[in-house]
Amino acid sequence: MSDSEQKVTVTHEEKPVQEPVVAENAQAGGWWKNHLLDWKRSVVRKPDRPVSMWKLLTNLNHRQRLTFTAAFLGWTLDAFDFFSVSLTTTQIAAEFNVPVSQVTSAITTTLMLRSVGALIFGALADRYGRRWPLMADIVLFSVINMASGFAPNLQTFIGLRAVFGICMGGEWGLGASLALETLPIEARGLFSGIFQEGYACGYLLATLISFAILSNGASWRVLYWVGSAFALLAVFIRFFVPESEVFEEQKKARKILNRSVWKEGWLAVKHHWKRLVYMVIFAAFFNFFSHGSQDLYPTFLTTQLGYSESQKTVTAVIYNIGAICGGIIFGYLSNYMGRRFIMAICAVGAGAFIPLWAMGPSIQSLQFGAFMMQFFVQGGWGVVPAYLNEISPPGFRGLLPGLAYQLGNLISAASSQIEATIGEHYPTTNAAGKQIANYGLTQAIFMGCVCGGLLITVFFGKEEIHRDFMEDLLEGEHGEAPIGRQEIEEEKLERGSEEENVAAKTEVSVNELDTGAAPAEAKTEVTEATEGESSQK
Repeated sequence: MSDSEQKVTVTHEEKPVQEPVVAENAQAGGWWKNHLLDWKRSVVRKPDRPVSMWKLLTNLNHRQRLTFTAAFLGWTLDAFDFFSVSLTTTQIAAEFNVPVSQVTSAITTTLMLRSVGALIFGALADRYGRRWPLMADIVLFSVINMASGFAPNLQTFIGLRAVFGICMGGEWGLGASLALETLPIEARGLFSGIFQEGYACGYLLATLISFAILSNGASWRVLYWVGSAFALLAVFIRFFVPESEVFEEQKKARKILNRSVWKEGWLAVKHHWKRLVYMVIFAAFFNFFSHGSQDLYPTFLTTQLGYSESQKTVTAVIYNIGAICGGIIFGYLSNYMGRRFIMAICAVGAGAFIPLWAMGPSIQSLQFGAFMMQFFVQGGWGVVPAYLNEISPPGFRGLLPGLAYQLGNLISAASSQIEATIGEHYPTTNAAGKQIANYGLTQAIFMGCVCGGLLITVFFGKEEIHRDFMEDLLEGEHGEAPIGRQEIEEEKLERGSEEENVAAKTEVSVNELDTGAAPAEAKTEVTEATEGESSQK
């Protein structure tokens, strides 16, 4: 054997020995490397050229404008009804002669059961469309909210808020999917922020009306009656809102592919179960982010700091204005700088303002800290509707974003109760020498932990910015790219041509049968004629 042949032989023998080592090393560090590169690509990049905010606002057509207004108004009034409890905990506790921490259990109960509503109404939305389940949902939570104002005791009140939580749970997911499926892709970030700040608008509206009612000596119950009346206004708008075009295309696609909703659900879980788990963890931290900074804060202002009703109201107005500004600005910027990058900035920014928000030395400094805290908290939240809808499996965009959001609510449901209970167990002493609950320190520690956890969670996320929902109608059969409108049209044409070929073959077969029958008939006629001639002869 020659030297060259020996070299070739050695080379071929060495390769199987080297390849497993390389593969093992790549597997060991490959995941982290790929994830870091993905994070770098989504963050360290030249931002897209922004379109002016005014142009995005004015370029909507009549259908898009009406749909978004309806979704926004529904979420605003839903938040109004929810925050009614936070703003009246002191009055409810006084009337029912219980500690504040027992009244905040109504908030916990509402948050815990919202996931049930998200599951029920979200499943209905993916099966029957977004519009009608949304209308039914808003009517139900309006009626229950009105009934809350007639509760004779705390147990009944908590029971009614539990039912309210189920009804409330369907609103966010249905409204977000209906609005974002209708809006242009380039406007998604801006309107995601505006839609989410319906939450802050509802809080602001509840604060102003609560102040008007309570400062005049009226009962806290009036706030619940007023809230139910406001929510019913959204129903009239929804009658003029058409169904989502994306859902209509999904329905056609399922029919063409002969695929049931159950099969679509199985494919989504099979191919994306890790992503579904991540969506819930992500939503949990974001709900800790908002509820930990908002739910107990009015009680902290009046109970620990001794603010009057007017001072509490002014502070709430200030930080809700900050929330609205943050949601719109950061939602808009996320379309050009990336969703995860903006959310990471908001987590860091909120953490930086915790000391001023919870322990400001004067009322002015505390109000500024509250403004900046909610600017970053709701700034991050402004990205969430767009982000969850973009990373959601396509066939369940009505169910999964809302369900993930509400399961996150379930996990974070006890935020205010944890803060209140710990604050009451570790009291501080006020200027008069009286022991009072130390809500400020409890909230500060709680929010510090939440900001750190949220930053880590966002890092491990996935970026699918500018996803075209019309091109992601259904899940791929074997985990490949989602099926879009173009693939559905091709499938339709292919099936149509197959049907035409089958019809053509059937027609040819019939013609052949007819052609084969004609000579036989002619032969019979000739035979009969011959026999007739023979008989005549």
